[in-house]
Amino acid sequence: MAKAGRGQSSASPPYVAPPLSCRRCTLLKRSVRNVPVYAFPFTADRQNGARRKPLLKHTISLADARRIWLAAQRLDTRAPFGGGTEATTRAIEHLGYVQIDTINVIERSHHHILYSRIPDYERAHLHRAQTVDKTVFEYWTHALAYVPVRDIRFFLGMMKRGEAKPNRWYPGVTEKDIRKVIRLIRKEGPITIRDIDDDVLIEKEHLWASRKPSKRALQRLFYEGVLAISERAGMLKTYELMDRHFDWEKRPKPATENQVAEYVLDRALRAQGLVSLDSACHLDAPRKPLVKKFIERRVRKKEVVPVAFEGAGKAQHWARPEIFDAPPQTDESLVHILSPFDPLIIQRKRLALFFGYDHRFEAYLPKEKRRFGYFALPVLAGDAIVAVIDLKTDRQEKKLLIQQWTWVGKGEEPRHKRMIEEELERFERFQLAE
Repeated sequence: MAKAGRGQSSASPPYVAPPLSCRRCTLLKRSVRNVPVYAFPFTADRQNGARRKPLLKHTISLADARRIWLAAQRLDTRAPFGGGTEATTRAIEHLGYVQIDTINVIERSHHHILYSRIPDYERAHLHRAQTVDKTVFEYWTHALAYVPVRDIRFFLGMMKRGEAKPNRWYPGVTEKDIRKVIRLIRKEGPITIRDIDDDVLIEKEHLWASRKPSKRALQRLFYEGVLAISERAGMLKTYELMDRHFDWEKRPKPATENQVAEYVLDRALRAQGLVSLDSACHLDAPRKPLVKKFIERRVRKKEVVPVAFEGAGKAQHWARPEIFDAPPQTDESLVHILSPFDPLIIQRKRLALFFGYDHRFEAYLPKEKRRFGYFALPVLAGDAIVAVIDLKTDRQEKKLLIQQWTWVGKGEEPRHKRMIEEELERFERFQLAE
């Protein structure tokens, strides 16, 4: 076929989309929940004028969007991971990470998050997973967290980059400090900061810095992947050479940046069900362009589909298509008292979009400016957040103290109070367990 000359048009003109009043667009108005619909009419290919296939988009209700997220978080059933140490590993592998935090007015967040999904959870289970079975390790996601060892290669590149810029976060650490710590661990085995008693204290550079040069050296070597945290007792960490801790003869090969981006996307799809670019790359904006590229590639392959739901506006969301095969159901009798660092709560904008609830972390606010209390815990009943309770564990008197109870959303005292009180009794037993 002869090509069109300059000033001539080809025999087949580019396809032009019909006006928005066409029948295909009205289908969008008649769509029903969970049924794929054409989000847009056929569009023209800018390169050659060929007709593209229509973009399939699922339109679902906000309630179904919420239930999909709850099911992905495994908060829609009482014991989704079973029990014992294996359940702890399975939970962390499914969620992708469990955040660690220092505040202990009640049980610390990593134990609390696991308890919310494992009714017979014991602190010893996490200790065994980290120290004996070595199925989880500590490292940085958006915060310090427990991460599955099966995913460690996706973090080795970050460790190497830290090693390439050693003074970015620890400018006061000298090479002499580094050599001293490594020599001590090689000779003596795993150590804590308490095992180093010959430090000359220095001035802090910021509020959270240590005055001990050796502690800074331990922290820097941890972030560089030279050391691993082999054991934890409360907030006291034991450090060991990473290769020796995992019995590696040869280190795993670090994942490429493309592989890390796909891992981040897969982790979000598994643990969130419906994902946005913001939710997949929480506090990781530099990774967004690459993750977006893989989302678009998977949409073309029909491995993920765009999803629209009430209130989302221009915020784009995606999901695996099989998630719509059986819409999740909610057990209305199920109550969870959640940590403010729970994966369901930590992304505040997403939480507000899906649940209509704006959580406030008020531990660092003056008392007179607090609305919910010092360490307020959202209460999930069925598929709704109905209350926020500020709790404190009195370990000496062996009881759980209710500092403040605030109803939110559709929370109703006659309907929800008894259910929450029963859950508080169970929660108290967990808090006071040795």
